[in-house]
Amino acid sequence: MGQESDESAPSIDRAAGDVADLEDSGRQLARLIDGIRDCAIYMIDRSGTVVSWNPGAERIKGYTAEEVIGRHFSNFYTPEDRNAKAPEVAISTAERTGKFEGEGWRVRKDGSRFWASVLLDALHSPEGELIGFVKITRDMTEPRLMQERLNQSQKMEAIGQLTGGVAHDFNNLLTVILGNLDSLSQELPAEKDRWRRRVDHALRAAERAA
Repeated sequence: MGQESDESAPSIDRAAGDVADLEDSGRQLARLIDGIRDCAIYMIDRSGTVVSWNPGAERIKGYTAEEVIGRHFSNFYTPEDRNAKAPEVAISTAERTGKFEGEGWRVRKDGSRFWASVLLDALHSPEGELIGFVKITRDMTEPRLMQERLNQSQKMEAIGQLTGGVAHDFNNLLTVILGNLDSLSQELPAEKDRWRRRVDHALRAAERAA
């Protein structure tokens, strides 16, 4: 009996060591996540309730951990997306495929909106049971605005090129018209004074347009 206890002691010691290593890794991971300020990283349970909250999430969304833990993560979505069941779609997709990725408007505590890039990863127990999700959100408002400004600039440049091309073609056409009117004015006989006046009027109008 005493021999069996002696033989099982190393296994117990190894298990205890594994638990200690796991706890230490967990603490290191928590410190790492807490040090990330440019991303909101938090966990939600299977139903979507927030269970953890890092300083990056507080900076981006405006809520403290005390204010948000225990609330449903759909509170960060716009009313339009909540009506469209976007939070439910994100959870069901992550549960089915292991993750969900997307972009869209999110709402801060003060009601302002920001453009978010989101990743929702499913978390499983060692036995494979779904236990929740980790959600990573980045504020992409400024890059989106920069892209919109670039798109607008490119659009205006294209319009400018098109306008310049049209103006060039128009001037070429006017040159032809002016040349023909001038030739016609010179070729009209003197007795066609009324026609000459009309041609002269047309010639002056074309010159003003040019």
